[in-house]
Amino acid sequence: MHLKQFFLLLLSTSTIAFGQQKKDVIVPNENLITENIPEISKELANKVKKYTETRGASFVAINPLKEEIIIATRFGTTPQFHLVSKPLGARKQITFFDEPMSNGYYEPTKGESLIYSKDVGGNEFGQLYSMNLQTLQSTLLTDGGRSQNGNLIWKKDGSGFFFASTKRNGGDRDIYYMNPNDPKSTKLILQVKGGGWGIGDISSDEKKLLIEEGISANESHLWMLDIETSQLTEVTNRTDKSIVQSKAKFSSNPNEIWFVTDRDNEFQRLATMDLLTKKITYHTTDIPWDVTQYVMTEDKSKLVFVTNEGGLNKLYLMDSATKQFSEVKSIPIGLISSLGFSKNGNSLFFTQSTADSASDVYQLILPSNEIVRWTESELGEMKKEDMSKPNYIEWKSFDKLNISGFYYPASSKFTGKRPVLIMIHGGPESQSNASFLGANNYYTNEMGIAIIFPNVRGSSGFGKTYIAKDNGFLREDSVKDIGALLDWIGLQPELDKDRVMIMGGSYGGYMTLATAFHFADRIRCSVDIVGISNFNTFLKNTEEYRRDLRRVEYGDERDPKMYAFLDKIAPLNNTDKIKKPMFIVQGTNDPRVPLTEALQMRDKLRAQGNTVWYLEAKDEGHGFKKKPNVDFQRLAVIRFMENYLLN
Repeated sequence: MHLKQFFLLLLSTSTIAFGQQKKDVIVPNENLITENIPEISKELANKVKKYTETRGASFVAINPLKEEIIIATRFGTTPQFHLVSKPLGARKQITFFDEPMSNGYYEPTKGESLIYSKDVGGNEFGQLYSMNLQTLQSTLLTDGGRSQNGNLIWKKDGSGFFFASTKRNGGDRDIYYMNPNDPKSTKLILQVKGGGWGIGDISSDEKKLLIEEGISANESHLWMLDIETSQLTEVTNRTDKSIVQSKAKFSSNPNEIWFVTDRDNEFQRLATMDLLTKKITYHTTDIPWDVTQYVMTEDKSKLVFVTNEGGLNKLYLMDSATKQFSEVKSIPIGLISSLGFSKNGNSLFFTQSTADSASDVYQLILPSNEIVRWTESELGEMKKEDMSKPNYIEWKSFDKLNISGFYYPASSKFTGKRPVLIMIHGGPESQSNASFLGANNYYTNEMGIAIIFPNVRGSSGFGKTYIAKDNGFLREDSVKDIGALLDWIGLQPELDKDRVMIMGGSYGGYMTLATAFHFADRIRCSVDIVGISNFNTFLKNTEEYRRDLRRVEYGDERDPKMYAFLDKIAPLNNTDKIKKPMFIVQGTNDPRVPLTEALQMRDKLRAQGNTVWYLEAKDEGHGFKKKPNVDFQRLAVIRFMENYLLN
C-alpha cells in the first residue's frame, strides 16, 4: 500500500470513529462555554434523565372575580404562566418566553390584564409589562434598560399602581406611580437613598403607603408616605440598630398596623403597633421561631401566617380582631410559600412541597379548613422509594456553638463507607430546609453519595444572634463550622471522611473556595457556583443597588483595616493552598456576583497548574435557570464526581 493510500485510509477511519463518537456524546448548546470538561456520554444522560424530568408548580395570583388562578410551571425550558380554572384542571399556558416567569399581579377590578416582570438572560433587571389576558399580547411599561422594577401595589379601582424602581440612577430604589394605560405619565413620588426600599401596603383610603427601608438581614425600618404630598414620616425609630421591622400592613383600625419584628426577642414575632402611642403588642411570643410571612384578607378580618420551625414550615390561621390563632394541621409537613387570599376571603391559595414531592398549589377553604389540591406536578420516572429523606443532625463547632443541618443518606443498596457531598447555601442569610432533593436523588440513589446541607453560623431561622455571628471580622468562623462538620463526618461509621466534596453557590461558593484552602488535606474536590473569590473585588463590581446592603454583612472595604482583612481571607489570595481539583460554574450576566469573580479564580488556579474545570452560560445570571443549561451542569458535575470523588 502506498503511503498516500495509507494516510487516506487512516483519515477515513478516524473520521468515521470521530463521527461515531460524537453521536454518542452530549454536545453543549451554543450558550455554554466549557473548558477542560471531558466528553459526557449519552448513556450517562439517559441514566440521569429518570431524575431530571420533575417539575413543580407555584401560586402566582388569583382572579379578582372568579376562582381561577395563575401558576408558574415548566413544560419547556423555563417556568411560564398558566391559567388553572378548577382543582386539578388543565394548565393553559399563557406566556411563552425564553426567560423564567415568577411574579404577576392581576388588575384588581375586572381581572382582564396582568402586570408582570421579566428580565433578560438572568441579569435581574426586571422590566414591567402589561398583558391583555384575552389576546395574550404584552406591552412594555418601563424603560427596558438597566433598572430593576417591581414590588407592585395596585389602587383598588385599577386606575394605576405604585412600584419600586432603580431607574433614576441604578443604585437608589425610589417609589413611583404608574397608570399602565399611559406609562409615559409615570410619576416619581418618593426619592430615597439606598437600594433596600420597598412598598408594604396601601391604606384603605389610598392616601398613604407603608414603606420599608431594609438595611441588612438584621435591621430594617418602617415609614409612612403621604401619597399626595410625598411627605415621609417615621413609623419606627430610625436610630434603632440591629432590629428587624418588616412586612408592614394596615389593620382594619386606621391607627394600627401589623408587622413582623425581632424587637426584644431572638425571633421575629407577628405584632401590631398603635400609630398614635407607638405601643407594640406581640402576638406569637409562644412560638419560639420566626414568622416568615403572612397575608391578610381584603377586609382585614383574617390573616394566615407561616413559621419556620427548624427548617420546616407551619401554617396558622388568626382572627384579626381577637388575635386568637390556631395551627392548620390538615396539610402535610413541608415547606410553604406564595400565599394569596381570594377577594372574598373564603379561600387561601399557597404553594407547598415536601421531602418526597415537588412544589404544588393548594387551596385552604375557610371556615372548614378543608385542603384542596389544585395542581399535581409530575415526578418523571422517580418513585418514592428512589428518594432520600432528610435527617436533622447537630454538631459542635470550635467555640462549642451548636450547628445543625440536614443529612440525606445514600441508598441502602450501597455497602461500605459512603462518600459525602457537603452542599452549602448562599445568602449568607439563607437557610437549608428539609426540602425535596429532586434531581439530586441521583447522587444518593445511583452514586451512593450521602449529602449534607449545613446551616453554618450566619444562617437565618435560628435567631438574630446566630444570624449575626459571621458578620465583618467574624467571617471565617463560619468556615470553621465546616471544619467541625468534617470532624463529625469522621465519627460516623457509615461515612467516608477521606471522600468528601464541597459544593455551594453565591456565598456558598465563597464558603466552598474558603474550605478548599483551609481544609485542602481533608477534601477530595470542590464545585464553586457563582462564588465570591475576593470580597474586595466583589464589592467593587457588584451592582450599585446591592453594594451598601452587602457592606453591612461582609464589611466596608473602604475602611483600610477591613480591606486588609478581606484581602487576607480572600480565596483568590490563598490559591497556593488549594491542592485539589476545582470546578467553577458561572453565569455571564450575573449582577450579584459578577463574572470577574469566577474568571480571576479560574485564571490564577490554572496558572499554578491546578486542575480546573470551567462552565459558563452566556444566557444566565446568578445560577442557571434554563433546563438545557441546568441539565448540562448536572451531567458535568456528575462526571467531576466520578473522576475525583468516587475514584
